Amino acid sequence: MNSIIGTYECKVDAKGRLLLPAPFKKQLAASLQDGFVLKRSVFQPCLELYPMSEWNLMMQKINKLNRFVKKNNDFIRRFTAGVKVVEIDTLGRLLVPKDLTTFAQISKDIVLSSAVNIIEIWDKELYEKSIDDSVVDFADLAEDVMGNVNDDDNGIS
Repeated sequence: MNSIIGTYECKVDAKGRLLLPAPFKKQLAASLQDGFVLKRSVFQPCLELYPMSEWNLMMQKINKLNRFVKKNNDFIRRFTAGVKVVEIDTLGRLLVPKDLTTFAQISKDIVLSSAVNIIEIWDKELYEKSIDDSVVDFADLAEDVMGNVNDDDNGIS
């Protein structure tokens, strides 16, 4: 799958359903039939929506872990905690299960944000805090993460 692109503000209805924005629905059209996996994020108070093909790739990596190493078992248990198989209905809605709504502190206003090959689902207020430059200096972070990566001759990356 190619990268998913976009960040959109949405609302969750009283039943916990969110309407997938049309640009995301279009980008995910090939994945609609296979379904999706919704899970807790490891590092943030948000949810991660994996197209099934991306989830299967992740599970192939995790399946290579030696289950006779306690850390590996602990990681697998926590990584898959609360995992749900979900579908997007014919109207383009996704039902977010109550336990995951509680974990991500989702109220009514949410943000759907692409994260390379998955979509993060955030409570809007928590999302705004997570991208607040006063908390993390993005320039320093970009330099630390990407500063030594130079795979091409063009000097850009």
